[in-house]
Amino acid sequence: MNAIKKARRYKKSKASTYISIGTSLFGAVSVVKQLRQARSDKDTLVLADAVVSAAAITTGVLILLRELRNWSGDDVLTGD
Repeated sequence: MNAIKKARRYKKSKASTYISIGTSLFGAVSVVKQLRQARSDKDTLVLADAVVSAAAITTGVLILLRELRNWSGDDVLTGD
């Protein structure tokens, strides 16, 4: 079985999902520092990089939260 098929069968545990959320939020602290530094230095390029990084972290956390919500069966979008 190739690696792609193995990855599709793999399901993360709730604990690993919580750890992933925690590490993502820990990375957000670094992005906030980068945003503050870029604004004080008036560095547009670094500011743009920080904004894109913040968007990536936000998206990742929202995907993980949706995964947790689906495990609990309280999916608001499907009306279950």
